[in-house]
Amino acid sequence: MSTLAHTMMNAARSADSGLANPGELDRYPYAEAPAVDRVGIPAWEGADSELGRVGRRAAGSRGRGLHGQLVQQLGQMIVSGDLGADRPLVPEEIGQRFEVSRTVVRESLRVLEAKGLVSARPNVGTRVRPVSDWNLLDPDIIEWRAFGPQRDDQRRELSELRWTIEPLAARLAAGHGREDVQQRLSDMVGIMGHAMGQGDALTFARADAEFHSLLIQVAGNRMLEHLSGIVSAALQVSGGPVAGCDRPTEASLAQHARIADALAAGDGGAAETAMRQLLTVHPEVERVVPAPREH
Repeated sequence: MSTLAHTMMNAARSADSGLANPGELDRYPYAEAPAVDRVGIPAWEGADSELGRVGRRAAGSRGRGLHGQLVQQLGQMIVSGDLGADRPLVPEEIGQRFEVSRTVVRESLRVLEAKGLVSARPNVGTRVRPVSDWNLLDPDIIEWRAFGPQRDDQRRELSELRWTIEPLAARLAAGHGREDVQQRLSDMVGIMGHAMGQGDALTFARADAEFHSLLIQVAGNRMLEHLSGIVSAALQVSGGPVAGCDRPTEASLAQHARIADALAAGDGGAAETAMRQLLTVHPEVERVVPAPREH
């Protein structure tokens, strides 16, 4: 019986989740999905002392506490342009504005520095860095850009990047016929099919993210594996289409099933073709990359 026939009866950062046994699907550790009702980031002078509802909602779902909330709030303000390039960030001022300790401010700025958003130098202090210095492959920055003024560019760039990564990963994954992986991929397609029948877009999206992340991880290429977080971030950002498979449709479900079937059969060419077709389901992606030619 094909995977598609079987299915007719999610994932904030799922790249680091392990494989579950088929009987453990009900305990699959789905994280809270990113909020979809985001509002504009306040200007620095208007930032409230409780880190802002936007920052608290997104960071709180990840269990980061005050440190993570401040990273979220400052990161969004930098990426949105509310804190422009070369803007000095005075730790004492930040602590007073957001009513957090000096330790929380210091650790938060270190995280932002690691992401390339700020730089700290002796006798100069901490300043916001230009976009050219940002780590644009960082999942947090991907998310922040997807909800900021650069949202259109971010979604287009993600679509282009996925087009280069995932078809190759699908071809390579066909050569790694681990039964537990094949079962897990089939399970994800099954969950997507059930979620679509129930009108559960959130569960569909989480299983979708797990499917794509797992496929990249089993491609047998460690450099590609490091990019799985990018694909997961692309699938998790909402508010507009990133690729054809971010919405519950019969077409996307069928393509996922074809990919799983091709992998189970060890047919790398068919898996690659099905992935390319999946990534061109949505008209927005078709404007980015043309559909593959039929020979």
